[in-house]
Amino acid sequence: MILRGARLLLRPMRPQDVPLLAAIASEPEVARWWGDVPESELVAKAAGEDDVEAFVIELDGDVVGLIQVYEHPDPQYRHAGIDLFLSSRATGRGLGREAVRLLADHLLDDRGHHRLTIDPAAGNERAIRCYEAVGFRRVGIMRRYERGADGVFHDGLLMELVREDQ
Repeated sequence: MILRGARLLLRPMRPQDVPLLAAIASEPEVARWWGDVPESELVAKAAGEDDVEAFVIELDGDVVGLIQVYEHPDPQYRHAGIDLFLSSRATGRGLGREAVRLLADHLLDDRGHHRLTIDPAAGNERAIRCYEAVGFRRVGIMRRYERGADGVFHDGLLMELVREDQ
């Protein structure tokens, strides 16, 4: 599945993408929020051995990030969750917003989800503004949600986009 936007292309991740994505994940501004992303984890995503579907974010043919989706299959709780990172050279230009919108539209319109979630670090204001611009709403703070690169647990913000809210 390839998703095309005004500037971006989202395509399935391939094994040859791993070195580029590992380099992006190790950039200080990405690692600040994602921590260490082992190449073995990226290899598993590329091979489809992970519980997420991973897409490479391309701008003019260059890999600038990763966006992934987890789909909860239980019909009573069916929804999808999104997560992404962008290279620091690609931030501040609305590319994250475009990538999230492309994937969100696909999940809502083509895959029949009625609800999407995303869970940035509570202190990641840039990401939160991006998700709100797409239509996600704040649900609440998840206290001591994830361990940061500093070894300390930090709060997360649960956000959701419900089809009726669009």
